[in-house]
Amino acid sequence: MATSSKIHSPGVVELLCPPVASGTEELCEVSVGTCGYSYTEWVDNGFYPGGTRTSDMLGLYSRYFSVVELNYTWYQMARADALARMLESAPSHLLFAAKLTRTMTHDPGSDWKEQLAAYRIGIAPLKERLVAILIQLPPDFERSVANRNYLSGLLNGLEGLPLAVEFRHISWAVDSVFLELERRGISLVAVDEPELPGLYPFLDVVTNPGLFYARFHGRNRTGWRSGNMQKKFNYDYSDEELAEVCDQYLLKMAASSNRGVIFFNNHVRARAPENAKRLIDILGKQGLSGGFNG
Repeated sequence: MATSSKIHSPGVVELLCPPVASGTEELCEVSVGTCGYSYTEWVDNGFYPGGTRTSDMLGLYSRYFSVVELNYTWYQMARADALARMLESAPSHLLFAAKLTRTMTHDPGSDWKEQLAAYRIGIAPLKERLVAILIQLPPDFERSVANRNYLSGLLNGLEGLPLAVEFRHISWAVDSVFLELERRGISLVAVDEPELPGLYPFLDVVTNPGLFYARFHGRNRTGWRSGNMQKKFNYDYSDEELAEVCDQYLLKMAASSNRGVIFFNNHVRARAPENAKRLIDILGKQGLSGGFNG
């Protein structure tokens, strides 16, 4: 696919895609970042300088990237006071995606509607800089009637917020799901993960032209179902693998969108930020200019 590009803000590539049916060329601004930023091992592995304090990591991160996916909102309920303090030290160019808390996706209880209301209040400080709320669903969340109804309830409860849904079970990879997400204006998350039975495949389906959303988890087949997070996400993408995904999927998604975000979740040994920088370079070389800007 012929595509020209330029890099401006840290970690952002502007792709000029081929003319659409109207005959006009379309721009797609693609921002690349990582899932989380506060990892002490990233100091040990050289991404952050030696002696970097946790409180200084976000500022250092933003020298390389313009978007970050917040992990902590998956482990605990989003709190407005904590997010407001974080924003005080966040550079103005930095945008955020935030995970929906696990007690509404992986361990839902009878009070999930109350939790949704609390989450909306807690996430409010991010409103002006929020790319999307990520609804990450577990591998055993199959496309049953009960689960379809529950997901519909989550989406209804978060209506009005930008949303992205990541499926892990292959049963959701059907046209009716894509059409429903498109009707609601919700982004289907493209997932790069090991090719294992039952897992959701990488698809270039765009259900929200306003935002395509992709996540790279690594392809560690032996560690994926080990129950050990360090083994699961211990993976280093080769340049050839990144270029292949770019050519086969990402450029096609960009051609159907005016904005995109890509996050790397293979955080072990600081491979996520390094792979993200390499993908930025690969995207930049698609056209007019290339190279990592940072």
